[in-house]
Amino acid sequence: MRPPLESLRILEACVSAGSFARAAERLCLTPAAVSLRIRTLEADLGQSLFQRAGRRVVPTAAATVLAGRIRTALDGIAGALDEFQAAMPPLRLTAPPTFASRWLAPRLSRYHSGGTSPIEVDVSADIRDPSAFDVAIRTGRGGWEGLDEYRLAPVEATPMLAPSLLGTRTLNRPNELADFELLPHPDWDAWFRGAQCETPPALRFVMVDYPTHELDASAAVAGVGVALLSPSLFRPLLEKGLLIAPFQYVLTGPAWHFALMRADDSRLAPRQLCAWLCERAHEPA
Repeated sequence: MRPPLESLRILEACVSAGSFARAAERLCLTPAAVSLRIRTLEADLGQSLFQRAGRRVVPTAAATVLAGRIRTALDGIAGALDEFQAAMPPLRLTAPPTFASRWLAPRLSRYHSGGTSPIEVDVSADIRDPSAFDVAIRTGRGGWEGLDEYRLAPVEATPMLAPSLLGTRTLNRPNELADFELLPHPDWDAWFRGAQCETPPALRFVMVDYPTHELDASAAVAGVGVALLSPSLFRPLLEKGLLIAPFQYVLTGPAWHFALMRADDSRLAPRQLCAWLCERAHEPA
């Protein structure tokens, strides 16, 4: 009967680390557990693998040779897995531009570095046919037919503007926004209602309606006008002082950012990606 692969892996770690204690630390085990596995392995093989030299344990010559062969075999397994994963078709992930650049890109590299399937990102605000993606990130209230939904984060919005646009003025009440040009956004009325303020009747809007919130943010930084933006997605601009958010009220929901996948897709990879995205969404900002 051949010994378990895990026992052989522990033997290799003990030989390469030079001690049971360092091997235990490397393997996230206790020294006692490592010592027990080595004794069990010696019983399975019918010979000693280590000899005591004072307070140290030293591998026998045969154990050193065996550990080297095990290392070669483990490297071969790792290489085979890398080749297998490299040959896997990429997961097709589609996401809207602002969410992709502000939320997805800083996180996705950590998922890819875990040795998972390669990911092909499609950045588009257009709704894709379900056959054209494995995972989609879209904004709405849910209820997409034929798709499993994973809630990521609620949609947020609050007015933001460049310090240069504010100048020496102050913004204390929402209706004072009538003194500035606003960048077009469909949720301005909802924000004013949530801020317990009637929408000022004489609001002035910038003549250009940008297609993405990322472009709205760039225009706001340039001092073009006041943009209605997500404080979560654009926190770096606030922290750098490029934009300020003068009001505490943040419109939250009712729409959410969702990760979506086809309900009839039985593959594990897209479901794992959706679950991972949910975990990242629930981490502290």
